[in-house]
Amino acid sequence: MNREIWRETPVSVKLLLGTSFMMNLGFYALIPYLTLHLTGSIGWTVAMAGLVLSVRQFSQQGFAFLGGVVADKFGYKGTMVLGLWIRAIGFAMFAFCTETWHFFVAAILSGLGGSLFDPAGSAAFAVLTPESIRKEVFSLRNVLTNIGIVGSQIVGTALATVDFTYLSLFAGGMFAANGLLVLFFLQPIAAKNTTHSIWSSMSHVIKDSRFVRYTMILMGYYYLNMQLFLTIPQLVEDVTHQKADVGIVLSAISLSVILLQMKVTKWLEGYTQRFTLIGIGTLVMGAGLFLLAFADNLWMLIINAFLYALGTMIAVPNLVEVVPRLAPREHVGAYYGFNGYALAIGGSFGQLLGGWVYDTSRQLGAPWLPWTICLVVGIGVAWQMYRMEHAVQTDESGKSCTKVARS
Repeated sequence: MNREIWRETPVSVKLLLGTSFMMNLGFYALIPYLTLHLTGSIGWTVAMAGLVLSVRQFSQQGFAFLGGVVADKFGYKGTMVLGLWIRAIGFAMFAFCTETWHFFVAAILSGLGGSLFDPAGSAAFAVLTPESIRKEVFSLRNVLTNIGIVGSQIVGTALATVDFTYLSLFAGGMFAANGLLVLFFLQPIAAKNTTHSIWSSMSHVIKDSRFVRYTMILMGYYYLNMQLFLTIPQLVEDVTHQKADVGIVLSAISLSVILLQMKVTKWLEGYTQRFTLIGIGTLVMGAGLFLLAFADNLWMLIINAFLYALGTMIAVPNLVEVVPRLAPREHVGAYYGFNGYALAIGGSFGQLLGGWVYDTSRQLGAPWLPWTICLVVGIGVAWQMYRMEHAVQTDESGKSCTKVARS
């Protein structure tokens, strides 16, 4: 991001970028090591650990639609603060879990908190950021996310080595601190939906068939994305037999995004076919995951992880920037919330099915199986996004012709 664009960025958006960094620092410090804690210290299978992660994911994204509608109705700031503090309680609870159901309660609270602050925060970004620089701001947000991931690997590795309890408390503390920052320093953001009821807002989104289709296709993207938190860490440990190498591979992905995201965004700025770019990015992610089947040392894991990272650099800025373009201004939170179903369903399948397939592939002696599925998913998403691009262009051309005929 050049200095001119940074000067155009409102102070409130800069604050949101800072809180985004801190949230990702806490989140990514905990989640990959939560998997290893459950499969190591607690003695669960990868599939069982995946179930806890999928419960957290579905608790968040399954209720994000309602959370987004509530944010539109009652204001983004208060919804964010409440959600951040609920997430803080959930993450801190992992430090004290001794029974199986304790982990599920902590996962549900963590998810419910996210169902409030995630759509509210995304809508606040979209509403407060001038449209002319929105794509660049979302790209910078992705860079800061990955800076947070790099920092999280240092913190996560250090605290997990000492005691998982400290790691959980650190993650919860980061979200609690973010809640205070938003409460005291973020400008009040007036509710955008003052005329529609909660149910009519939800109905409006559901009737938008084009957006519903887009959300369904994105489930495949999130299936691949969730491998970052479950099967990739497990594969790295299985290949290198060093838990610290998990942090190295995840940091390699993040460093790639930090160094190249803004360049990739600039290279593609003249390419206006956003749906096609999302598809291409997802296909590249799938190819990177497929090549992990042939990785037998740390360097090969890092090279394949870079290809996966390149795919996210192509897809992510377009993925988040499409939503406010399709959503009416008074329903931006609701649209972001409904879009969360892609992550809820696709992410849950990615963790549940991904963990089960990984365990099964071990038993069958077929280590290529989970990664081949990832490639097939990537191809499917790319094809469907290409078709959607064509459908959207045809629809917009038809509307233009109608306006010309009327004039």
